Amino acid sequence: MKIAMIAAECVPYAKTGGLADVVGALPQTLQKMGHEVIVVMPKYGFIDTQKFRLRPYLGSLGVWMGNTLEWCAVHVASNGGVPVYFIESDKFFAREGLYHDKAMNDYLDNPRRFAFLTRAGIQLCRDTAFAPDIVHVHDWHTALGPAYLKIWHWNDPVLGRTASVLTIHNVGYQGVYPASDYAYLGLQPGNFTPDKFEDHGAVNFLKGGIVYSDMVNTVSPTYAAETRTPDLGYGLAPYLNDKGDRYVGILNGVDYTEWNPATDRRLPANYTADDLSGKAVCKRELQRRMLLEENPDIPIIGIVSRFASQKGLDLLAEAVEPIVNAMRVQFALLGSGDPTLESYYGPLPARYGGRIGSYIGYNNDLAHLIEAGADFFCMPSIYEPCGLNQMYSLKYGTLPIVRATGGLEDTVQQYNEATGEGTGFKFSEPSASAIYYTVGWAVSTYYDRKHHMAQMIQSAMAQDYSWERSAEGYLWLYDQAKQVKP
Repeated sequence: MKIAMIAAECVPYAKTGGLADVVGALPQTLQKMGHEVIVVMPKYGFIDTQKFRLRPYLGSLGVWMGNTLEWCAVHVASNGGVPVYFIESDKFFAREGLYHDKAMNDYLDNPRRFAFLTRAGIQLCRDTAFAPDIVHVHDWHTALGPAYLKIWHWNDPVLGRTASVLTIHNVGYQGVYPASDYAYLGLQPGNFTPDKFEDHGAVNFLKGGIVYSDMVNTVSPTYAAETRTPDLGYGLAPYLNDKGDRYVGILNGVDYTEWNPATDRRLPANYTADDLSGKAVCKRELQRRMLLEENPDIPIIGIVSRFASQKGLDLLAEAVEPIVNAMRVQFALLGSGDPTLESYYGPLPARYGGRIGSYIGYNNDLAHLIEAGADFFCMPSIYEPCGLNQMYSLKYGTLPIVRATGGLEDTVQQYNEATGEGTGFKFSEPSASAIYYTVGWAVSTYYDRKHHMAQMIQSAMAQDYSWERSAEGYLWLYDQAKQVKP
């Protein structure tokens, strides 16, 4: 099968979240399974051409956007054997950020930037005679792809038989922009209607993508069910429900070549389920690095997250001080985002010396050390389409403390205090008190039921969320798309 993926992010070139991890790992897995896959993404100004060995591929590619002919160049690199094509346009992509500037102000031309990327990716397939069975687009950034295929390429000799798949990584981000941008998108005036792209007078990229896609999926079965409801569908539940069985949930996978305590080169010591001595070394190093009291008997709760209300970090802010005041426990936090949350979490180590460590920003080495050195990993998300850190934590024998939503519900098995079964601790209510009492439950288990802790760690490390299993789900999805394509 031939598959063309078009996306705004891809590891290792550009990343803000889990979307990049999926676009980096899934194509490589599909390629290893015998399929031909290409990825198309922007050539952002910050991408190091020499480091990633980009080389020129096309000197010029013409792309019609509305009544405007835009020109770009194309570069190519190999990502684990998968060709990645970079659309080079200084006009749209030679900037310091992906979606916004350093002050977190969105670029005003984002709708034009990503519509152009999507159209350029399709045009690249056409001009190079790469006839994909599937064009797979991701999130609002490239959600126009299915519409372009059906509106402009339905009888194209290269693309006429191509089916489309849209993956929604987070339905809360829909790409809603002023109607004044619509003409540039080149989607024809007759499609600017409430049942397609029009959304209360604006244009909604994701909504139109859902309508035009042959198949739509999101990144966990529970999140697929949640987004069909008014509370978590964010206005798109009716359109997702209209897709019927053409909207499904497929759990993301984990790249175990990157996240495996037995081989992780970022750790001071490696370990396995059969020999956990290296985990104790990692814990000691984490305490040292985060200026925590160096005591192997005190449990550490790790957090690696964007500081955002979606992640429940504002709720945790109400609970963290009562927790450390009432319990013998430590916190190791890594993250950035909301300036208000940064200004709260940043000074905590000065007020709770030896009990709370925080790093404002992102550091990949520290992220790996927290996964390995902590005893628990907290994800109190309001909603979580899939989540990856809880799956990393399982492999590292670091028991998750999570809210039972989305992929967190699907991947963490609730602790049974009677039998010791389970792989973590879950709560349902999105509140500071629920976080407080669930953390208390985990901490009491650490101190009072060590045999259950040991049993859960073994169960957690035995879980398999590899990309091979997820890829099988996507291959089924691609087959369904080909079958239902008109």
